Amino acid sequence: QAQLVESGGGLVQAGGSLRLSCAASGLSFRSYFMGWFRQAPGKEREFAAGINWSGGSTYYTDSVKGRFTISRDNAKNTVYLQMNGLKPEDTAVYYCAAHYGVIRGGPPRDYNYWGQGTQVTVSS
Repeated sequence: QAQLVESGGGLVQAGGSLRLSCAASGLSFRSYFMGWFRQAPGKEREFAAGINWSGGSTYYTDSVKGRFTISRDNAKNTVYLQMNGLKPEDTAVYYCAAHYGVIRGGPPRDYNYWGQGTQVTVSS
């Protein structure tokens, strides 16, 4: 059974950094496009960043470009999200998600597996 487990969330001041990790098990990790989504209170879940199977292609929503970096380690079945220059508007629950095959971001409904989420809170 596939499982995604996020870690690394927390409370940070504006301008600070956090690194999220998502460990995958029970799936052929290299076959999956991996995405990070986020959901703020009262808002819909939105795509934040994504990475293809090899790590050679990455995708970001405009609001995080230049501040967030997604990467993956296929030997460890893990995907990361390095978040720098955090802003209060980045406050959300961050979810790791896996899509089997090729995609370039996409809506939440296109993803096969989800983690439980990790809270990121940025204070002003």
